[in-house]
Amino acid sequence: MELKNWRLAVLPHARVRQGFDARTGAELEKEALIPATVPGNFELDLCRAGLLEDPYYGDNILALQKLEDRHLWYLTHFEIEEKEGCFPTLAFEGIDTVSEIYIDGNLLGKTENMLISHTFSLEGLSPGSHELVVHILPSSIVARQYHIPASCKAQAYNQDSLVLRKAPYMYGWDIMPRAVSGGLWRPVRMDYRPKERLEDVYLTTVTINGDTARLYASFRVETDADLMSDLSYRIEGVCGNSVFSHSGKLFSAHTVTRFMATDCKFWMPRGYGEQNLYHVRVTLYRDGVERDCHELDFGIRIVELERTSQAGDDGEFCFRVNGQRIFALGTNWVPTDAFPSRHADYQARGLEMLADLNCNMIRTWGGNAYPDQDFYDFCDRHGIMIWQDFAMGCAHYDESPRMQQLLAEEATHVVKQFRNHPSLVLWAGDNECDETVIYSMRLQVNGRTVLPINPNQNLLTREILAKATRQEDFARPYLPSSPYFDERAFQNCNPSERHLWGPRDFFKSDYYAKATAHFASETGYHGCPSPASLKKFIPADHLTAWGNTAICDDPYWLTHAACMVPDNSDPYAYRIPLMTRQVERLFGGVPGDLDTYALQSQISQAEAKKFFIERFRIGKWRRTGILWWNLIDGWPQISDAVVDWYGCKKLAYSYIKRSQQPFCLMCGEPDEAGNLTLYAVNDRQVPVTVRVTVQELSTNATVLEKEITAEPNASLPVATFPQTKGGFYRMTWQGEEEGVNHFTASIADTLNFDTYLSHMRSCGFDKALEGFDL
Repeated sequence: MELKNWRLAVLPHARVRQGFDARTGAELEKEALIPATVPGNFELDLCRAGLLEDPYYGDNILALQKLEDRHLWYLTHFEIEEKEGCFPTLAFEGIDTVSEIYIDGNLLGKTENMLISHTFSLEGLSPGSHELVVHILPSSIVARQYHIPASCKAQAYNQDSLVLRKAPYMYGWDIMPRAVSGGLWRPVRMDYRPKERLEDVYLTTVTINGDTARLYASFRVETDADLMSDLSYRIEGVCGNSVFSHSGKLFSAHTVTRFMATDCKFWMPRGYGEQNLYHVRVTLYRDGVERDCHELDFGIRIVELERTSQAGDDGEFCFRVNGQRIFALGTNWVPTDAFPSRHADYQARGLEMLADLNCNMIRTWGGNAYPDQDFYDFCDRHGIMIWQDFAMGCAHYDESPRMQQLLAEEATHVVKQFRNHPSLVLWAGDNECDETVIYSMRLQVNGRTVLPINPNQNLLTREILAKATRQEDFARPYLPSSPYFDERAFQNCNPSERHLWGPRDFFKSDYYAKATAHFASETGYHGCPSPASLKKFIPADHLTAWGNTAICDDPYWLTHAACMVPDNSDPYAYRIPLMTRQVERLFGGVPGDLDTYALQSQISQAEAKKFFIERFRIGKWRRTGILWWNLIDGWPQISDAVVDWYGCKKLAYSYIKRSQQPFCLMCGEPDEAGNLTLYAVNDRQVPVTVRVTVQELSTNATVLEKEITAEPNASLPVATFPQTKGGFYRMTWQGEEEGVNHFTASIADTLNFDTYLSHMRSCGFDKALEGFDL
């Protein structure tokens, strides 16, 4: 039962210093209580009460910095019923972050981790009505009591995140505003649990041989009975006409068993087979009578990560599922909203876009909070592999005993929460923390570099997280960091998996074109939102006063480029000038009107994302995956996302959809002789025969017509032809597959904007151009 009818008191820390310490509703009734929504964040309740302006408009987000000293008191009532054989529990699925919980004025418990749920037994409380008060302390005040060693560092606004287990992005990031919020951000539930019950059910696959699999099950039984001899269990799984079952007698509160499943239906990633899911029921019996059961959807599959320390011709970073190599094609998942209570509200649209874009992998980024079960269930059903970062990013964290304990508890909780999902293929310790100590904390003396901190000494990722994943989910790979610099890569700084950001200059520069990484788990490029979206969050007079450099200095534009100090001193003030330079690089200058600027920026982004994806796909299997940055914004902003917070798709969305077709024709870059090579990239598991036509649109010349057969799951050169004047090619194919793609060989030269638009329309992008007043 989800608890409702909440009210909220929001008081500054000064009141607490003066002695205010409410533990009951009677004390809170003296304050100005407002209606509260749970799940929620207190700022959103203030907005609904008319006490705070829309934080996403103009520079209103900056006002939230004045609320970082607020204490929150949530108040509601609930009923307890007497149920034979059960006891009541109170589950807080998300408390942000440090809290004290009182029932009828008595302390029930405390929390200090936003990222996991907290469950408390209510056994002993009498049936009837009870009062619940949750006091959430201000994170910014709490963080002050903890020592942060001098060697620990984070991004510009994030130092407090080093000592609190709170979603890192909430302190401010280059893609998110600073909103150090608080609240009951996921539901609060009162449930009844059997006194004799199953806990920690784990099911995994350990052997596959033909259509037979050996499964491994582990679970724990909670009981207050003196003897286990009358207890037994049964495990049953059904997937269509394929079934398995196993039963046994219990001799211990903790049970591990292995058993065979025959005539199996296997789970495979999208494009590589079916997403067969068994509905599994694990049942606990006493004397043949059911006492408890646990149900889950389970996929029979084994995942491996084959990797070398370094990139190179003999290097590797490749996922295998059921022994088959998988080319990973997907994106990064960032917060869907600045306020975590709204993550679920905006989640479904992003997941549907993942499937629409033919993604088979998503990386849930370490600056985020952990997703929910609905996210994992969707990916299970749609064959989208999940790379799950633990919630740390771009920092060198405190390794005190307290933080080690907090992280160990968190990791154990999260691993148990998600480990039964077949879509989960990797645990990663953090986002870019190895890189932080290598590139941000190195010493340089007269051109000589000294690396005083070796990331392989990191206790959190090399010991705490490694132990939790090994103990609770031994059958799934673990990577300590992304990118991961093991001892060998630390010496040479060329790991097999990279985040390809670099100078963020021209997207076909040597940095991108000659990168040796086998797997890019991040790479992106700026794209301005559409004018229609910009008008929703930037005041009108700051859109009409347009000039070539005006937006680089405008406080509203800077604020929505994540500058929490909206002037050129802010560490993220580079982002809008960077976007402008990218437009200049492609089109030779900056236009004088907003619509043209926004479209040219989106063309720059779209061509960049297209180049990154196609370069990796052409290089299959020398390259084995690309997860571009990123799908959808978490608030109205200027960013690398291909869909803005309002759901408006930038041009890159259409380009990516074409570049990620399961069968696609793509051109490589011109060779030294000026020749182009056409590749057929076939992710289908069967050969594909098509008739190919390549036209150069500037001259209307047909440069190639032929029938080809592409081998399954491969990238193969199918034709070479000399580059012609103009260099804008449309490639179409018909037969067992039908589609269209384009290639701009001369994009390194200054583009003629009008000619490019004409060619875009010839390639079928008219709909993507709607909404621009050109």
